[in-house]
Amino acid sequence: MGRAYTIAIASFAATGSFLFGYDSGVMTDVIASPNFLAYFNTTPTSSIIGAINSTFSGGAAIGALQGGLTMDRFGRKFTIQMGACICLLGAVLQAAAKNLAMILVGRILAGWAVGLMSMSVPVYQAELAHPKRRGLIIGLAQQMIGIGFIVSTWVGFGSLHAPASSEFQWRFPLAFQAVPALILVIGMFFFPESPRYLVETERYEEAQRVLRKLHFDGSNQDWIDHEYNEIRLTIEAEKAITAKGWLVMFKVPQWRTRLLHGTLVQVFTQMTNINVINYYQTIMYESLGIKGKWSILVAGIYNCVGPITNLIFIVFLLDRVGRRKPMMFGSIAIAIVLICQAALNSQNPDGDKRGFSIGGVFFIFCVTVIFSLSFGPCSWTYMAEVMPMQIRGKGNAFATGIGNWTVSTLWAQVSPIALGKIQWKFFFIFAAFNLIVTFPTIYFFFVETKGKSLEEIDLLFGGRALGTLPENVDEKSAEQEISTSHVGENRALTVFINRRERRPNFKNKRGSDDKLRKLDAVSPTRTLEEWWSKAKGPLLPSEGVDGQFVCVVCLESVLRLQEIRELKCLHVFHKECLEKWYLQDHFNCPLCHRAYYIQESHPTNDFVWMV
Repeated sequence: MGRAYTIAIASFAATGSFLFGYDSGVMTDVIASPNFLAYFNTTPTSSIIGAINSTFSGGAAIGALQGGLTMDRFGRKFTIQMGACICLLGAVLQAAAKNLAMILVGRILAGWAVGLMSMSVPVYQAELAHPKRRGLIIGLAQQMIGIGFIVSTWVGFGSLHAPASSEFQWRFPLAFQAVPALILVIGMFFFPESPRYLVETERYEEAQRVLRKLHFDGSNQDWIDHEYNEIRLTIEAEKAITAKGWLVMFKVPQWRTRLLHGTLVQVFTQMTNINVINYYQTIMYESLGIKGKWSILVAGIYNCVGPITNLIFIVFLLDRVGRRKPMMFGSIAIAIVLICQAALNSQNPDGDKRGFSIGGVFFIFCVTVIFSLSFGPCSWTYMAEVMPMQIRGKGNAFATGIGNWTVSTLWAQVSPIALGKIQWKFFFIFAAFNLIVTFPTIYFFFVETKGKSLEEIDLLFGGRALGTLPENVDEKSAEQEISTSHVGENRALTVFINRRERRPNFKNKRGSDDKLRKLDAVSPTRTLEEWWSKAKGPLLPSEGVDGQFVCVVCLESVLRLQEIRELKCLHVFHKECLEKWYLQDHFNCPLCHRAYYIQESHPTNDFVWMV
């Protein structure tokens, strides 16, 4: 089935992202309804409107955090379906609301549902995607968020044509979200679970079948086998250093760094001012003199611009330009646009200067265009990519819940008040943050993940996880254990990388190629004493811990009189450990992952390089 099947699954799963966009945007239209404002005796800039939006964001923060537990225990599919079910319940409560309490509870449930789906959909998509198309696949989530905003706006615009005395103006837009929620609940039963989650739960044959359905093109079976082995190797290694609970994410240095990356990219996304515009753009348009149905019409056009730009970007650019450069561009460009917006609005306080009002609308539109070329698709992609498998559920939950929704809750509550009180000066907060915090952080600290498998991204942060986690996890012991396991940034892995990069000159200088060929002809098993005497010195990249050679399968030092096996990638292991490794269907070097296979005409332990 291949590429089309993968895109179809990712697109359908992104219905969860559609609900994210619809639920986030629907209140923009509802608060413009005269009947709604009269029914609940409120105004567009009151604290009640802020509470309605902030309870949604608060519920989303709770849902995102809870989703980490659900994803790890029950899987990605189940979490998406759970979110859709809760969304269905929230839609019923909001549409049937007789008082403010019902609206608030319905918004909390809708937020809870969106929180679950906002962190589980990108993870599900990332784990389905081919590395070369992951940007496109995860970018579909942002695309569907935008489409959700479009649909919510035009449903709201159409509903506003009902008589002012009709509750249809706001009840129908709130009820409409039940339709895609029901479709998502039912439809996900027909799609597979993530292959990485299947491997994590030891459903190996099913994982292989799913990988083949997702990526087989008729001639790439070797790549699929390699990808499966990479996934299984990484997950088994990471299981060995996993401790229960959430605190381990903060105590293991590499994981803490990656969690910080995922959380910060979500914070930076909220600090673009995009959700303030999405929630309260009708208020902004009214301050520019565009009132009533016209403000909803302009909002509808605005909500179309972002998804069109996003679609062009994810299809043609995202997997070419990467993640860092678009986000750096976005932080600078959005800051400039917000400063221009504030400058124009300062000269048009009453919204009666037509030229300034048109300019104000133009710069609001510029924000969504720039956002769709940068943080919109890149933030979800980057967050899903940088999380290691063993904390991917909890890590994405934390990043989405704290970085995205908690910050969104803050701005949802204070923005209508700020727009009413300090007006254009409010934009300077976001412009300053982007210039002073966002751009320098991305430039100096973020890594480029374009085109890399999720397992290869591990190496950008120090390496794959091998070994076991100490019983009492603390920063010092965890760092020491992981470094010994060739995961840390300093010792064993660094030596391996440096030796590998210098190996051509190193071999020519020592003449080790001829020596190794002669050694291979003698015996596939020999003692380290024999190897040491013929090699005339430590030549192996696997040297790394306190000057000793370490078998990275068992992490014990290799003694001179022990029976060892040296692979053609120059790494040495205990013969017994290596045999156990291969009996577990790992057909590669445990350290550098160079692939090997067993020829039937050779002895069991004579591994031949596979070209």
